[in-house]
Amino acid sequence: MTIPNVVIYTDGACLGNPGPGGYGTIVEINGTRTEKCSGFRLTTNNRMEIIAAIRGLEFLKERSNVIIFSDSQYLVRAITEGWARKWQANGWMRNSKDKALNPDLWEHLLTLCQKHDVEFRWVRGHSNHAENERCDYLANEAAQGSNLPVDAVYEAQIRRY
Repeated sequence: MTIPNVVIYTDGACLGNPGPGGYGTIVEINGTRTEKCSGFRLTTNNRMEIIAAIRGLEFLKERSNVIIFSDSQYLVRAITEGWARKWQANGWMRNSKDKALNPDLWEHLLTLCQKHDVEFRWVRGHSNHAENERCDYLANEAAQGSNLPVDAVYEAQIRRY
């Protein structure tokens, strides 16, 4: 059985940070392109960047060879430089004093990455990269939507502070 080759393009947006946010994801499998986008009424740009990658990987029905393109250095470097795994191994602490942000999303993303062979690649944002521009458009449109759902984890977190 041949393992499918998949390309995922992602972007997140936030109108204010925090503020209403959205993500845009394009998944290309064997020449078939699927676009996904949605948003939340109150969230952060970094959460939207991570969720964009999560939604792309969740779309896959079988183990795949995946390349994820993102303009988020936070997302790409956290995976490629092993930060997220280190935070996980340290009980979601960045160091002895500082908690890692977005552990709920990193945990989910790391689990999804174990199901596939995933490579993350950084692309410069707003540099006329067609798929990145499209994801940016989708993310911003989603962030401007009406009746956006609650990012329950984020909102519960900010209520604690």
